[in-house]
Amino acid sequence: MKVLSDIDLQKRTVGVNFNTTGEAQIILWAPLAKSVEVLLTATNKKYPLKEALHGYWELQTGELKPGDLYRFILNGNRELPDPASLSQPESVHGPSRAVQLSDFEWTDAGWENFPLKDYLLYELHTGTFTPEGTFASLETKLDYLKELGVTAIEIMPVTQFPGARNWGYDGVFPFAVQDAYGGAKALQQLVNLCHKKSIAVVLDVVYNHFGPEGNYFSEFGAYFTEKYQTPWGNAINFDDEYCDAVRAFYIENVLMWFRDFHIDALRMDAVHAIKDFSPKHILREIKQYVNRLSAETGRKHHLIVELDLNDPRFINPLEKEGFGMDGQWIDEFHHALRVTAGGEKSGYYEDFNGIKHLEKAYRDAYVYDGLFSPYRKKTFGSRAEHNAGEQFVVFSQNHDQVGNQMLGERSSQLFSFEMQKLMAGAVLVSPFLTMLFMGEEYSETNPFLYFVNHTDPELAEAVRKGRKEEFAAFHAKGEAPDPVDEATFNQSKLNWELPDQEPHATMLRYYKALIALRKKLPALYHLNRQHLAVSSDEKSHTLMLHRWHEDDQVLCLMNFSKQTQQVQLPYNHAQWHLVLASAEPKWNGPEAAATTATASTPVTLQPQSITIYSNQQ
Repeated sequence: MKVLSDIDLQKRTVGVNFNTTGEAQIILWAPLAKSVEVLLTATNKKYPLKEALHGYWELQTGELKPGDLYRFILNGNRELPDPASLSQPESVHGPSRAVQLSDFEWTDAGWENFPLKDYLLYELHTGTFTPEGTFASLETKLDYLKELGVTAIEIMPVTQFPGARNWGYDGVFPFAVQDAYGGAKALQQLVNLCHKKSIAVVLDVVYNHFGPEGNYFSEFGAYFTEKYQTPWGNAINFDDEYCDAVRAFYIENVLMWFRDFHIDALRMDAVHAIKDFSPKHILREIKQYVNRLSAETGRKHHLIVELDLNDPRFINPLEKEGFGMDGQWIDEFHHALRVTAGGEKSGYYEDFNGIKHLEKAYRDAYVYDGLFSPYRKKTFGSRAEHNAGEQFVVFSQNHDQVGNQMLGERSSQLFSFEMQKLMAGAVLVSPFLTMLFMGEEYSETNPFLYFVNHTDPELAEAVRKGRKEEFAAFHAKGEAPDPVDEATFNQSKLNWELPDQEPHATMLRYYKALIALRKKLPALYHLNRQHLAVSSDEKSHTLMLHRWHEDDQVLCLMNFSKQTQQVQLPYNHAQWHLVLASAEPKWNGPEAAATTATASTPVTLQPQSITIYSNQQ
């Protein structure tokens, strides 16, 4: 077997797969092994693999069937699960289970993925989104999400992690779907149903590190390199000795999600922690393979990255020597919005001065685009002048920004009801892709805490101790919740009784109205960053956002202060017509807004409110 050049677009080749005659084709990369066997746990029989090119070992056999449990034996004595396992039913330390991915009967042949500009994202964690915490139970909420106006769900990582409770970023089997959620077939079923309901599926994947428990990769080969360090230890080996096989491993993983699970887009976690100084960056190579797959299947797939570098090279197209990523999360919009709304200014929030930086985020996407960053103590970022609005994902909450707080407080616990409405409006009128975090649409009050279920007692205690030390300075707020305690996990589950209760039902109606407005008004729907003007006033704490498309124009007036403010409209249109005001009584607000407005008369804005006018009646 060759490396990279022989990656098969049509089928997975690493690990255990089954050919058309039902025989298992086994391929394992273990370049330093002297011998490799596969052990079938049901019969305790061993079968030797034959050494092939570039450190690969191979076997074709009829003895291993779908559903069978197996392990690899290295050098006659070390029994290990398969690094490319598709299923780990007995934990990350147990045997792997052979799975026939092609057995699933898809019914989504008529599904066509949306262009990225039509994505309205909803981030969710499978384990806490429903009481049952499974893919099957998630299916029961799809009609709710459809009615909300969501066009794409973004599922936090589902690859196999230790135990049954984890955010997903401690996964150690990139190809295996978490057994506690339902496994591979249940994920395929979920995606199939989403497509039936015209909902795209984004999967969060982690290509920058492995979790600490069940990580046996170093025993097989040079999956890591000491050349670079990451927050999680040695970096994954994308450019050192033996890197070809590691690169192929991850390219195969990307192709599997798109080809065998019909995933529509991947969200790649913290790609700034991927260390690769190869002539061709791994992200660029992934994009090239995805393009080839799309050309072969006719299905469109998107690649979205979490990026903390403000470097447009990552999202610039291949033909402009970029890495070709289709979009990126942009935390700076979130940070500027939170500080403007009155959030605390500690840590990385220290870099943000509030409304002037929010104004800049609307205009320039990146706040720090060549400016000196006091928090980083250096000039940081580059301008993203030529990148479309649909390449930036913005939000007022996400799993990180909520869960990395000691008490996991959502906006509902940190901001007033009026400010929550304003923040939602600020996101949904932006010229960028928008994302909601599960439950924010009805002002969920349960926290989203950090939780793990490590089965290694020493590791569990280390995580518990580390969490306490991280928040030692916040003792006034009490003790950091124990991340290992199952109660911490259960406390993070959504309360599905709230959407039918006030004021949560009103918030849900408000979100639906905002989302419908974004889709209806051409000036909001079209994400043209050039058709935008924005200004702010630090004294009154108000911001005015003007967007347009052809003859349609929208004026969004935001008052982040706690007092009534008056703003003068600078535009010469004869009349503006009210389309939505968060302060109206029907949204539990204090007072109705003027139904029309002109440049000749100041407009009164209620405290902590957004008022949206259109030039169309």
